[in-house]
Amino acid sequence: MGDSSASYIHLVHHLIETCLTFHMTKEECMEALSKHANIDPVITSTVWNELEKENKEFFETYAQSQRQSKADLMSEEETSRLIQKIISDSSKDSDD
Repeated sequence: MGDSSASYIHLVHHLIETCLTFHMTKEECMEALSKHANIDPVITSTVWNELEKENKEFFETYAQSQRQSKADLMSEEETSRLIQKIISDSSKDSDD
């Protein structure tokens, strides 16, 4: 399983970063990835927690800015399109 699980985690990591750029909460991110990318919310949550541990200051700032910027959320359709694009891009990348 080794390599494929590492690239799967890498994909989830990448998708979470995308959620972050759209000011999603952890719960919203878990739901979006589950719905649009078929990723188990437990995995999303675990990877998110790891990122949070490694980037404490970022996530503290993120939580504060998030409360102020709820207005510019993407629609369901945009979210879905973006996540699909990331998944297809990342599967292209892993071919080399």
